[in-house]
Amino acid sequence: MRLTVLGSCGTYVDAGRACSGYLLEAPEAGPRPARVWVDAGSGSLANLMRHAGLDTLDAIWLSHLHIDHCTDLPVAYFALRYGDVGRSRPLPVYGPPGWAEHMAAFLTSDTFNGPPSMADRFDLRELRDGQRVRVGALTLTAVATQHSVETYGVRASAGGVTIGYSADSGPCDALGRLAADADLFVCEAAWLERPQGAEPIHCSPAEAGTWASRAGARRLVLTHLRPGTDEAASLDRARAAFDRPVRVAREGDSYDLGSGT
Repeated sequence: MRLTVLGSCGTYVDAGRACSGYLLEAPEAGPRPARVWVDAGSGSLANLMRHAGLDTLDAIWLSHLHIDHCTDLPVAYFALRYGDVGRSRPLPVYGPPGWAEHMAAFLTSDTFNGPPSMADRFDLRELRDGQRVRVGALTLTAVATQHSVETYGVRASAGGVTIGYSADSGPCDALGRLAADADLFVCEAAWLERPQGAEPIHCSPAEAGTWASRAGARRLVLTHLRPGTDEAASLDRARAAFDRPVRVAREGDSYDLGSGT
């Protein structure tokens, strides 16, 4: 299984970078791998196109409806509606309840070809905690995390390999479910330290490391760092809690995971 980072900035973009987005791929018996675009933060679609076209995607996964995780979905809709993408059937999109109505509000001024509807180009599907989705060789499990809006991290498995992605979350048992014995745990670390009085809706690098260690993850990637965050300090704090490999996610990074790798 391969995970490619399409965007890793938290809350807003930095120069030449993108907000949350990832491409999951798993080998198939056919001519191409199963492909899922996980989160559609600003700028992630342009980076996705370096690796896979919308016509080769098997699904999209929206963890939640904050704009740094979903605003490229309407751009993908425009590409599917007006571009020469060549899909023969709607693209399945999984997201929290009500996601389609929420995202359709971005399209209300588009009346060129009649009133727009997400169902024109997307197969609308809603997530719930513990739900399992099969996408080709990939098995995706939704895990509700602790955030300010309904949010679903994803645990992806294929060929004996597991990747956990926290989406946005404060420290909670859901992180343990996502990271349990995972070959790779991609965990948000938006706050170097939690702001005084702030609700626990994001993790710090130390908390990401603690949960990765507690759950027995083999590798940790810190993501969703805000522009200007001290990456070296983030790594130091995560490594103090987790004694296995730790990196900070950057656009273009790919992690190929399989037997013996």
